[in-house]
Amino acid sequence: MIKAVTFDLWDTLIDDDSDEPKRSAQGLRSKKDERRFLVWETLRKHKPIAVETVNLAYDVADAAFNNDWRNRHITWTIGERLRVLLSGLGQDLPETDFDTLVKAHEEMEVDIPPNAIEGIREALEDLSQDFRLSIVSDAIVSPGCCLRRLLELHGLRQYFHGFAFSDEVGRSKPHRDMFDSAASQLGVDIQEMVHVGDRDHNDIKGPQALGMKAILFTAARDRDLDYTSADAVCSRAEDLPETVRRLVRDVEK
Repeated sequence: MIKAVTFDLWDTLIDDDSDEPKRSAQGLRSKKDERRFLVWETLRKHKPIAVETVNLAYDVADAAFNNDWRNRHITWTIGERLRVLLSGLGQDLPETDFDTLVKAHEEMEVDIPPNAIEGIREALEDLSQDFRLSIVSDAIVSPGCCLRRLLELHGLRQYFHGFAFSDEVGRSKPHRDMFDSAASQLGVDIQEMVHVGDRDHNDIKGPQALGMKAILFTAARDRDLDYTSADAVCSRAEDLPETVRRLVRDVEK
C-alpha cells in the first residue's frame, strides 16, 4: 500500500535556473561567474592571482566533485569543495575570510531565489491530504539548511514531514540511504513510497531498483522523456495529484 510521496527539489519543486534572469535584470553576474569571482576577489586581498588561474582551479575542483557525485554518490559540502580548490592552488585563507566565502556560496540561491514550479504549491496541498510527503534531493551548492529556507520562502515547507538532503544524509541519489532516510522520517517502508522527479537515472531508475514506483515530472525539464522507464509521466503540476493517485490505484489493484 502506498502511504507516502517523495519529491526531488530542483526542476521538480523549484525551477533551477529561473533566478538567472533576475540576476541579469539587476546587473549581476550569473551564479557560475559570481562564484568564481568571489574566490578570486577573496584570494587577491592577500596576494596577486590571475582570474584565469582561479577559474581553472574552480573547474578542476568541480570536475572532482562531479566524479564523486556521479560515481560514489557523495556530494561534498561547498566548504569541502572550496578546500579542494584552495589546495590545488597551494593557497589558504584566514578562517574569517573562508567562512564568509562559504556563506556567500551557500546563500546565493536564497538571496535571489529561483521560482517555484507553477502550480506546485496547490499540488502539494492536495497530496498532503492523503499522503505523507518528503524531500529527497541532492545538495549541490546550497546545503539542506538553505534549501529549507527556499521552500519556506515559497510556502512549500509546511507540506513536508521529511527532508533527505544529500549533505545531511552523507550520500546522494540514487543511493539507498537517501530513500531510507525519507522512509524512516515518514515512518513507512521504502516500498510504500512513490518518488517524483525529473532525472531518469536518479529519480526513476534509482527508486525502481529499490522496489519503489516513480513518476517522471517534466514541467521544467523533459530531456529524459524519450528513454525513461518511469511508471508514469506528468508534465504539469496541476495534473500531479491525479497522476499519483492513478498510479497508486494501479499498484493496489
